[in-house]
Amino acid sequence: MSGKVVHFEIPIDDSARATEFYSATFGWEFQQWGPMEYWGTAAGTGEGIGGALTKREDAAQGLTFYIAVENIDETLAAIESTGGTRLSERMPIPGTGWMALFRDTEGNRVGLFQEDPTVPLPS
Repeated sequence: MSGKVVHFEIPIDDSARATEFYSATFGWEFQQWGPMEYWGTAAGTGEGIGGALTKREDAAQGLTFYIAVENIDETLAAIESTGGTRLSERMPIPGTGWMALFRDTEGNRVGLFQEDPTVPLPS
């Protein structure tokens, strides 16, 4: 599974407008994830990856995709040694795994995902 794109996030300004657009255009169904401004989707049926709509952080923010890795900490070290930039440390996704963000050598923001269903809820 390592190296496979497993998730995407589309930055949005208006959740009602965006969910309506993707629902009407592609038939995607959305579920808001907790109190966060984050709406997950399976993005259709059949094979493929799921993703989410997420509140835009800044005007230049583009689409973010997540790459599955065996060990986020080792991968972040490799990213830095090959010219990339760490944007975050490893962060928990309770019951799912870990995520982190980096910037590649071309300036793109990319995510990492390490599966680990034992990650606890924050206390």
